[in-house]
Amino acid sequence: MHDILICAATALESRLLSESYQVLETGVGSVNAAYALTKYLQTRRPSGIVVCGIGGAYPASGLNIGDVCAAESESYGDLGVETPTGFLTVRELGFAALDVDQIPMQLFPHARRLPFVTVNTCSGTNDLSSRIQARTNGAVESMEGAAIAHVAARERIPCGEIRGISNFTGDRDRSTWRVREAAEAAQQALLEWLTTH
Repeated sequence: MHDILICAATALESRLLSESYQVLETGVGSVNAAYALTKYLQTRRPSGIVVCGIGGAYPASGLNIGDVCAAESESYGDLGVETPTGFLTVRELGFAALDVDQIPMQLFPHARRLPFVTVNTCSGTNDLSSRIQARTNGAVESMEGAAIAHVAARERIPCGEIRGISNFTGDRDRSTWRVREAAEAAQQALLEWLTTH
């Protein structure tokens, strides 16, 4: 498993992994993630790719702050068009070359598997959080996972994702957030998986 590439948006989300594994720090957001991974793959081809980081849990997900889980699938939560009658995804618009509404994962670095959602605008209000969760049936929200899964699928490289829950989506209450603890929990769980698989 030492030829697995680990993608993390920030150093905080990969610090415990970088001494023993290949780590690509992508930067925050889908464009940064897709660009960094595509550039990396121009000269190297890992046997698999795993995204590691923190995420926000939708309140209806059943998750708690501090939990760790793997992505069963990834989707773009806000790629499409908002219309007077509701949101239309890229696939519903007839433009998708890949079914980006739900990109399946092949690697599962944690026993708990749930659908993940990637957004450009995080759900910092209860209204936006409930609308995206209802539309996607997602459990965990972040800003990079679908872009990495999308590139991996195009390149036919198995992909997985693991995240520690740092906060709930919705109206922002930073006093309840546990960013460092969630980042460390995800990394520890990934280390366990890497050493036993």
